[in-house]
Amino acid sequence: MASTARAERATAGAGAGGGAPHLIESIKGLVSPPDVCARVLQLARSPTASADDIGAVVACDPTLTSRVLRIANSPLYGLRGRVDTVSRAITILGSDALVNLVVAVSAVASFSRIANDLVNMDTFWRHSLYSALIARDLARQCHVLHPERLFVAGLLHDIGSLVIYHRTPDTARALLTAAAGDEGRMFALERDNFGFSHAEVGALLLESWTLPEALQDAVRWHHEPASAPGDQSDPALVHIADALANHSGIGGFCEVAATDTVIDAGAWPALGIAPDALDLEALISEAGVQFAEIASLLVKGR
Repeated sequence: MASTARAERATAGAGAGGGAPHLIESIKGLVSPPDVCARVLQLARSPTASADDIGAVVACDPTLTSRVLRIANSPLYGLRGRVDTVSRAITILGSDALVNLVVAVSAVASFSRIANDLVNMDTFWRHSLYSALIARDLARQCHVLHPERLFVAGLLHDIGSLVIYHRTPDTARALLTAAAGDEGRMFALERDNFGFSHAEVGALLLESWTLPEALQDAVRWHHEPASAPGDQSDPALVHIADALANHSGIGGFCEVAATDTVIDAGAWPALGIAPDALDLEALISEAGVQFAEIASLLVKGR
């Protein structure tokens, strides 16, 4: 086991480019998002693309269309009338929200093809979804633009862990044992053993999927938001949401009181708000209500 772990650490740092980029290159064929998702992202960047253009592309994938519409009609968005077409969903929700929803559904589906003995995938995605809901609601309370982007960032913040678990299972198992349920300790152990963390791997994966740089940065810096260059608000939001989701006990590393949850000292200043200005317990509770209503659509529906 020890020799296997050493070999895995060497493999993680080997190859052209080495380190985290090598891991991403080795897993590309397994976790690439569907072509439809890539095309939707391309259209989203085009100033001439219309809602009908994006809707027509999504409609090429009946499974994706079905799941996107089911979630669009769920309490997550609170629409008054039923939405039956993707183009109608774009008209009501906006193209950014629809594109983010396509990305979220595609990401979960991409990793459903990977068997992993180190983590219960339902538990992993349940924690990720809880983080996503808290990040979105917290972004709204902090008056951050495009809160739907924070939903995707929260959903994908730990996605690099799945890459590490899949490519270096023996080493990852040893690190999980050594971390003993301490998320911060696990982050440090990854850096010590691999020279990079799951946050960096996740950001590189999103880069390889050509997702927006803001999403990449939110994932890359979610453990250390005060170290992020430029605007630190997105990493700070995901960092706080992750900590509060851990507090909830759903799929996280620990369960502690919200007031005792370990949050980076620079996170709240990055948002320009004091934690006592928010009712964190109410925020967590509301996310819990939303979670109960949509978890089966995004997680169990994989």
